[in-house]
Amino acid sequence: MNVLQVQSLNKSFSTGFRTSVQVLNNVSFEVKEGVVTGFLGANGAGKTTTLKCIFDLIRPTSGEVLFFGNQAFDLNVRKKIGFLPERPYFYEYLTGFEFLKFYGDLIDEMTKSELVSRIMEVLEKVDLIEAKDRALRDYSKGMLQRIGIAQTILGRPKLIVLDEPMAGLDPDGRAKLSQLIREVASEGTSVFFSSHLLHDVESLCKELVILKKGQIVYTGSLDSFLSRMDSGFEVVTENDGRRAVQEIKTQAELQEVLKTIVDKRQTLIEVKRLRPNLEEAFVRISFGEEE
Repeated sequence: MNVLQVQSLNKSFSTGFRTSVQVLNNVSFEVKEGVVTGFLGANGAGKTTTLKCIFDLIRPTSGEVLFFGNQAFDLNVRKKIGFLPERPYFYEYLTGFEFLKFYGDLIDEMTKSELVSRIMEVLEKVDLIEAKDRALRDYSKGMLQRIGIAQTILGRPKLIVLDEPMAGLDPDGRAKLSQLIREVASEGTSVFFSSHLLHDVESLCKELVILKKGQIVYTGSLDSFLSRMDSGFEVVTENDGRRAVQEIKTQAELQEVLKTIVDKRQTLIEVKRLRPNLEEAFVRISFGEEE
């Protein structure tokens, strides 16, 4: 089942009398159940506008957004979703515990004792147990990001949407959040998140959605995206105890090289497919080298 379906989404904004600019152009993609999906695009590509349309914060010019099969964004659906925007607002006079209890009181599926237990559980997950009684005004940027994540997962949602969740986190905090995302996904929760930290996206995601100038330029598996960006092969051979490395561009050339290796009775050590990492591939597709 798809937990999120975005179908032919278009959004234009008025820029003056009888003039407008189209920010989203026929955007369509799906988020699968229990899968971590990365949402990528350069600044100005339309990611934030897409997220606002998904959550009905702004109305699309046309198109449709459906959740959990074919449901509209009603109250029942909202209860199954956790969302952390890029710039969340915090009631800074509340403590970390009070902040989570404030939002937890909106969850009618838990008793008071169950809620307290769940709050302590998520505080432990985001490493904020010792700071639970400190006012949020005294939290660092990274701590605020983590308490926001805690609020997002508090109600055990079926879909979590995170906009730049790694922002403000040090390497240790990013590693812990990455582990938390893996843990949540392993329990069957779908995670859809945008990030400019492509190393984290590559390590976490199975699926990608990539926007360029308001249009989808790729949707599918991470592995397929990187495979199509292959830049050739590396062949390692050994002859008379000496190793040699060759970089080869095409499949046809590879076949010829392998035939030569056999004919000369050289030892073939390794044939490795060369492909860029996600950051290199993203630059190619986002800035014109690949379409």
